[in-house]
Amino acid sequence: MKRIDLRSDTVTLPSPSMREAIAQAAVGDDVYGEDPTVNELEAQVAQRLGTPAAIFVCSGTQSNLLALLSHCERGDEYIVGQQAHTYKYEGGGAAVLGSIQPQPLEFSPDGTLDLDRVAEAIKPDDPHFARTRLLCLENTQAGRPLPLAYLAQAREFCERHGLGLHLDGARLCNAAVAQGVPEAEIAKHFHSISLCLSKGLGAPVGSVLCASTEFIGRARRWRKMLGGGMRQAGLLAAAGLFALRNNRDRLAEDHANALALAQELSGIPGLSVDAESPRTNMVFATVDPTLAAPLRAHLAARGMRVGSGSNLRLVTHLDVNPEDVLAFAACVREFLHASVAAGARRLPA
Repeated sequence: MKRIDLRSDTVTLPSPSMREAIAQAAVGDDVYGEDPTVNELEAQVAQRLGTPAAIFVCSGTQSNLLALLSHCERGDEYIVGQQAHTYKYEGGGAAVLGSIQPQPLEFSPDGTLDLDRVAEAIKPDDPHFARTRLLCLENTQAGRPLPLAYLAQAREFCERHGLGLHLDGARLCNAAVAQGVPEAEIAKHFHSISLCLSKGLGAPVGSVLCASTEFIGRARRWRKMLGGGMRQAGLLAAAGLFALRNNRDRLAEDHANALALAQELSGIPGLSVDAESPRTNMVFATVDPTLAAPLRAHLAARGMRVGSGSNLRLVTHLDVNPEDVLAFAACVREFLHASVAAGARRLPA
């Protein structure tokens, strides 16, 4: 039975070719700057994003934390989306480890932060308040690529208000593929960018933080302080290089599979598909709460996995093919048709 896991694009497994690239990687001590594969990865990602420098780190959480610590000092504040990973899903690291205060705002429906509301959230220069230093955006946000015109507006806004601008680019490559632009066209608006290698790109570990040479120097010091100074890290960097060279353009297949999945699930009784789905490689759907757990068990018995709760985020990735999409939709359809029919039979005459 093939495993079909739609919980996230972080569940991808290295292909035999990627494993071979890992096995053949030239390595050295990266803390001394002597790992040639890490150096190559950092140089290639910096070139791809159009920045002077980059640093390879173990995770997107660490990459974002390094950026926040490098932008801000103790008692400073960053403005961020209420559902953004840098605020909600990364353990409160900026506050706990950096004494940096988050100021969360609700996202607009398109995944942006309303710049008028951001302006209202900027604190005055007064000792009663934390100093607002940074605006953080996320791309994609719940699968939505941020509009390119908005990014230009956000950069101009930050320049006008003296703020740094950081991008959590966990799925930056998905956004670039969906919008038909190189990553640099998105990255050029930001002072720092985190690019994740271990989601749709399919590497097992790692993210890269890109920015100016001076900024990356500060981030490198923070990385060491946080225990992120890895030694022969070229084994991991080789997977990232392979992912960028071989898995970036095929992200369009994930987007096509998400579209097919949304179409297959639409119209199934007991399931409501978000009208905006798919958003790049994500389909959002809602199932009757009383059926959520039984549906999950039905799927699990057939080697299929989804997230918890009745609001489903279904994520396509390189380990999901068109046949898997059809099999998954058929399994959902089978269960919900039977469950809705059984519920109708139990209704009083």
